Amino acid sequence: MKLNTYSKILMTISALYLVIIGMCLSFLPEEIINYLNINSNVITTLFFQLLGALYLGFGILNWTLKGSRIGGIYNRPVLMGNFMHFLVGAIALIKIVTSIQAHSEIIIFLMIVYSILSISFAILFKSKPT
Repeated sequence: MKLNTYSKILMTISALYLVIIGMCLSFLPEEIINYLNINSNVITTLFFQLLGALYLGFGILNWTLKGSRIGGIYNRPVLMGNFMHFLVGAIALIKIVTSIQAHSEIIIFLMIVYSILSISFAILFKSKPT
């Protein structure tokens, strides 16, 4: 697969993933908090909405750059930001996946997606576009 096609597919998938999570966290914070059995208060709701805004912003950034050349030296800051986000997220999720009791299916799903995306961004990071 050509590198430009690979980067476009990767940026599109990551953008959609981040925007979906961002929209859920931004517009359904109370529902998510109740589903996860977290004590709800104004601060918890605010943090969920701010986290959603972060995911939305990162997702929109990826969406707008999906047609650009990514990899090697091209758009390196965006590539490094994505790689770091998904790598650190994957590590955090891997650390807790065996110790979580409730809603482990959510953590396992997130761990798999984060791991795949971190590896994919690492491949793109090491590539040399033509």
